Amino acid sequence: MMDTDLGWWGIPLAMLAGAIRTSTPFLLVSLGECITEKSGRVNLGLEGILVMGAMSAYAVAYLTGSPWLGVLAAAAIGALFGTVHGLVCSLPRVNHIAVGIALMIFGTGLAFYLGKPYIQPAAPRLPAVELGNWSDIPQLRAALTVNSLFLIGVVLAPLLAWSFARSRWGLILRTVGDSREAAEAAGISVNRVRTLATMAGGLLAGVGGSFLSLVYPGSWNEGLSSGQGLIAVALVIFARWQPINCLYAALLFGAAGALGPALQSVGVSSGYYLLNAAPYVLTLVVLVVASSPRRLLAGAPGDLRIH
Repeated sequence: MMDTDLGWWGIPLAMLAGAIRTSTPFLLVSLGECITEKSGRVNLGLEGILVMGAMSAYAVAYLTGSPWLGVLAAAAIGALFGTVHGLVCSLPRVNHIAVGIALMIFGTGLAFYLGKPYIQPAAPRLPAVELGNWSDIPQLRAALTVNSLFLIGVVLAPLLAWSFARSRWGLILRTVGDSREAAEAAGISVNRVRTLATMAGGLLAGVGGSFLSLVYPGSWNEGLSSGQGLIAVALVIFARWQPINCLYAALLFGAAGALGPALQSVGVSSGYYLLNAAPYVLTLVVLVVASSPRRLLAGAPGDLRIH
């Protein structure tokens, strides 16, 4: 029988698996927020949208037997919440930060209330793509098991990067985000563009929520998100509003989240709970570094720098 005890080599493999597995909600939510913030608006309601997406995806998947219908439901709910945020923020003298916080509280509370009947039932999960079947090492096969939503995010990141730089709608989005006055002078409806961008951001946040309930951890409960929606906002700052950087940053945060379990697998249990807080410590470090005088909002859309 082949010896599959990898010892300390199991740590990087576990962190690779964690980066691929747990980075998906960070990736999708940050890409959505990147679209929103490129238009000059911030949506702090992503946590509420993420939780609502998780609940609605799980409920629809359980009721219909189709996890992909659950993903579509989460996308629709996310788009709806994003549209509400965008429309409210289009009103005169409305603060988009306050609206986002209200949306976060409302979305989280509504998901907890509507999701109570679905805590116990088991819904079907999304399929995974096995990229490691060529190996006889179970740890490597597990590390290379990729979920479908992660692959969607990997494709979406360079597509968004190209669109921001090369497409007509990307130019319009960046113009609106950099200068409201210049956009209006060019005949662009700023409120319309920002509402559509916030809707798109909400849609991706909803899909990110569906990952939590239909892939990993693959259940519905009230403590499912653990602040990942808010962390994704910090991740966008860390990524300098660049979609490709969002992919790298999401993988980094996913690997940080896997550090504690990886060390425990080789017998390092001291400070386990502290190690599990690595993503939150990393978020704090990112915010501190991003707020330094030399790097303050570097790469941010122009209208975000004056808020």
